Amino acid sequence: MTADQLPAEESYALVAREAPEIAAPSLDYRPPMPADRSIPIGLIGAGGISFAHLEAYRRYGLNVVAIADRHLDRAMMRRDQHFPHARATNRVDDLIGNPDIAVLDITLHPEGRAPLMRRALEAGQHVLSQKPFVRSLALGAELADLAAARRLQLAVNQNGRFAPHMAWMRAAVAAGYVGDVTGVHVSIQWDHGWVAGTPFDQIDQLILEDFGIHWFDFLVSIIGDRATSVIARSAQAADQAARAPLLAEALVAFQGGQASLVFDGATKFGARDETVIIGTKGTLRSSGPDLGHQQVSLFTEAGVARPRLEGTWFNDGFAGAMGALLVAIETGEPPIHAARDNLRSLRLGRAAVESALEAGIRIRIDPEE
Repeated sequence: MTADQLPAEESYALVAREAPEIAAPSLDYRPPMPADRSIPIGLIGAGGISFAHLEAYRRYGLNVVAIADRHLDRAMMRRDQHFPHARATNRVDDLIGNPDIAVLDITLHPEGRAPLMRRALEAGQHVLSQKPFVRSLALGAELADLAAARRLQLAVNQNGRFAPHMAWMRAAVAAGYVGDVTGVHVSIQWDHGWVAGTPFDQIDQLILEDFGIHWFDFLVSIIGDRATSVIARSAQAADQAARAPLLAEALVAFQGGQASLVFDGATKFGARDETVIIGTKGTLRSSGPDLGHQQVSLFTEAGVARPRLEGTWFNDGFAGAMGALLVAIETGEPPIHAARDNLRSLRLGRAAVESALEAGIRIRIDPEE
């Protein structure tokens, strides 16, 4: 190799080139909303996360007409907080099959939710399911088939898809700004210790199966069916009070690229959330102290663009999940978080759980299963 063929010295030192600031492209990332926001919605399950659903629906002018919970006082509390004119009841039968309620938002845990989803679909109501959609892929496919047969919309509350930073990054990828995706990497450090003593603590692979499904879903929304295998592991953090492991990671191989999801759920100080998407024409980076405060940067040959995003994951993401379902009802087209599409995310997540339970063995992904 002659002198003029040697790599530049800065290449060895990993010196980055300075990039000029350029204007950010205008992308449609805000929560989708229907033309008719008066479509009547009923919510079943007024527990913990329901506050985010109802606050988002109220702020976006959606029409919640009934709230059901087995504990009437909880249903009444949520009603009084967000939709004072709604009906509060401890009978789900007051909502399922009610001709005055077009959409049911069912927030229960998967085991109690699936029978209610089936009943609602059989009664002719559209459904937004809390995540994770189902424990069984076969059951999920069956429910998706039932919805299709009844010409109903069945969607999954993957609200992370509608978080401002995730939505903008996904839109940038779809618009071709990064070219072919070769890498997707997520690293999150936060304190998930609040689950100790709650029903969530009974989920053996809590981080991968419940929290992590947002990022398996985001990854699938970026790479589609390209995943070929996954290696995952989980571990207990020192001094954690929760029974379920709060540390987890997954390495995903996909055609032409790689992905990593690293979750440090026992970070008591200095929380951070970072997402990187690498492509043949550009790189997207999002970083911030938590899920709701993120700065996105798009690096291309032309320079670096830093869009000013409006909104936060909590609760604009929840508004997007319901809004997209209502738009689908109006148009007849499946939403991006349709249950059938979500089965791809679940398949990847379930493979990661299987790998973690088997000491990190590689699990092959068959998109045709």
